Amino acid sequence: MSSPNAPAELAAHVTGPVFDGADPRSATETAGFNLAVTHRPAVVVGATRSADVAAAVRYAAEARLPVAVQATGHGAVRPADGAVFVSTARMQGVHVDPRRRIARVQPGVRWRAVIDAAAPHGLAPLSGSSSGVGVVGYTLGGGVGHLARRHGFAADHVRAVDLVTADGEHSTVTAESDPELFWAIRGGKGNFGIVTALEFDLVPVPRFFGGSLLFGADDAAHVLHSFAAWAPTLPESATTSVALLRLPDLPSVPEPLRGRFTLALRFAYCGSAKDAEQLLAPMRSVARPLMGAVGPMRYRDVDRIHMDPTEPMPGVHDGGLLRAFSAEVVDALLGAAGPDVDVPLVMAEVRLLGGALGRPADVPNAVAGREGAYSLFAVAPAPPPLAHIAPEVTRSVLAALSPWTTGTTLLNFLGHAPTPEDVGSAWPTATLDRLRRVKGRLDPVNLFSTGHAIAPAALAGAR
Repeated sequence: MSSPNAPAELAAHVTGPVFDGADPRSATETAGFNLAVTHRPAVVVGATRSADVAAAVRYAAEARLPVAVQATGHGAVRPADGAVFVSTARMQGVHVDPRRRIARVQPGVRWRAVIDAAAPHGLAPLSGSSSGVGVVGYTLGGGVGHLARRHGFAADHVRAVDLVTADGEHSTVTAESDPELFWAIRGGKGNFGIVTALEFDLVPVPRFFGGSLLFGADDAAHVLHSFAAWAPTLPESATTSVALLRLPDLPSVPEPLRGRFTLALRFAYCGSAKDAEQLLAPMRSVARPLMGAVGPMRYRDVDRIHMDPTEPMPGVHDGGLLRAFSAEVVDALLGAAGPDVDVPLVMAEVRLLGGALGRPADVPNAVAGREGAYSLFAVAPAPPPLAHIAPEVTRSVLAALSPWTTGTTLLNFLGHAPTPEDVGSAWPTATLDRLRRVKGRLDPVNLFSTGHAIAPAALAGAR
């Protein structure tokens, strides 16, 4: 099926739908989780197979149009206006090899499908806080989840990437086939082509303990200062974060939290419930929570820890990395986003990093963020009345904590329509220069210039 105005030569080579960007159906095809980003592409391709992706890329190169790709739209950061927009949402294949502890997925797959396929074998992927997020974008941007301090970034465990590059050719990229591209794509995200399949390790999780405790505004400062002293004492088998939340006054929000400032303490542990309770005990005694539960759980129920939104919403986010989370930093965070500040902010989160996240991968890659002790992440609502101020709101939180930041960030936490220069700030200079050289070899005309895009070395100075 194709739109009457869609390019006939492209539609003839694609099994999925092809729409002209002006076709009303293209809005449905390009809609993503973040409703603050609206795409107005020239052409939309609903890919169902690798050949569809390759045809779309070849068409874009011949027409000298940029290429955009989307599976779920969780990571949308800027409009793909005038682009050839490739939706991979229909490509839903998942295969788990329990003997080799490996999963192979197509690009439209969300973590929920992998978690459910791996669980019967006592295995789990290195997924994040929400199982509704797409596997490919999350992983190739780094990927920090509840098993990360023990096992590292999700990108560290990629075995192979099936990729359509700017020349429209399809190849399988591994450490042996193209070491430099394999280094770059694991951390460089969508700069080098469109992924049509991803193969990665699964890890055994025989016992898992997790949940969250939610505290009221009066206890926020005490809980945060206690967290700052407690978090660095945790072993690598544990992960934790705190989030300053301003939840809306809506029926979908539990009554004790509705329309109130809340501080959420999240905790996860791979091991026995006895050991987990001993680790968590200092924070359980700090204050009485409004609600929450932490205890033994199945990894397939991991969404209960962060309780991330499941329905699309308009929002703007921004992130950075902290060198430490000292009493000074706690006070600065409270001054920027605490209960006494009138600020239109959904969340300001501090997440403990370190452990395996701070060590090089067994097969080195370009993942950003290993130098951070904590991540800082801010989210502001961006419906039309607030859309123009939302970026300033999130930036203000990062600015307040800038004396303690590294100047870099986790790529997946870099938001609000970044320019190539903004994206480049995620990495140290030497890593960025190497990424640009690989980009110049694979995509010298910057065909893949939407999303978290960097410019090739030859073009970087002109931008």
